[in-house]
Amino acid sequence: MLQLTQINKIFNEGTLDEKVALDHINLTLNKGDFVTIIGSNGAGKSTLMNMISGALTPDTGAVEINNQNVTYLSEHKRAKYIGRVFQDPMAGTAPTMTIEENLAMAYSRNKRRTFKIGVNKQRKDYFREVLETLHLGLEDRLSAKVGLLSGGERQALSLLMATFTEPSILLLDEHTAALDPSRAELITKLTKEIVEKYNLTTLMVTHNMQQALDLGNRLIMMDKGQIILQVEETKKKDLTIDQLLHEFQRIRGTKMNSDRALLS
Repeated sequence: MLQLTQINKIFNEGTLDEKVALDHINLTLNKGDFVTIIGSNGAGKSTLMNMISGALTPDTGAVEINNQNVTYLSEHKRAKYIGRVFQDPMAGTAPTMTIEENLAMAYSRNKRRTFKIGVNKQRKDYFREVLETLHLGLEDRLSAKVGLLSGGERQALSLLMATFTEPSILLLDEHTAALDPSRAELITKLTKEIVEKYNLTTLMVTHNMQQALDLGNRLIMMDKGQIILQVEETKKKDLTIDQLLHEFQRIRGTKMNSDRALLS
């Protein structure tokens, strides 16, 4: 469960460059909720993700995960609760380390640190098993350096690393945006399968409005640091892109000719 209460964040406060990044954000995700987030650049989507992950601290407000206040908990301490996949395929893995070493590092994220060897036979067998679910042949390349993988392969590995410890919260920050269409489709399919398999509580930022409609059970639209629209499951399944654009126009009084105008 994730609870955000009256979250505010201002950058460069009191200067000519002052920007209200998050403005009185209230949001609750229950166990198994899969919420997609859309909005224009500068709407506050990535700032919201950074606030949840602990990369940023709110000026005011509270962040709770599983009823525990983590508002001032550092990012590395909060990592045991959170899995995150970034837009850049290079950001979620260590390129100079092997596939099995990357997996071992992720595997230990929510476990007590010991002096035991990071990769043993039992773990290798487990890593092969979970890699097989990607259908990319990575289970036969455990000793390969991750830097030698393609962008799509690295993003699939990042997704697996972020989820196979079943985190309390999964953050997906435009994680298909940098991939070619075929690889983006693959990662989208894997995302849906993994989230459903583990019943993960998920928050996904996307610039693809159709993807935002197709995935998850709830949808949020952000603009100027605010959540201006929340769509629940019963309405989301029948919603269209045109209707989303109409809602934005109705709320903000700004005419949009296409989804590109909203998401640019």
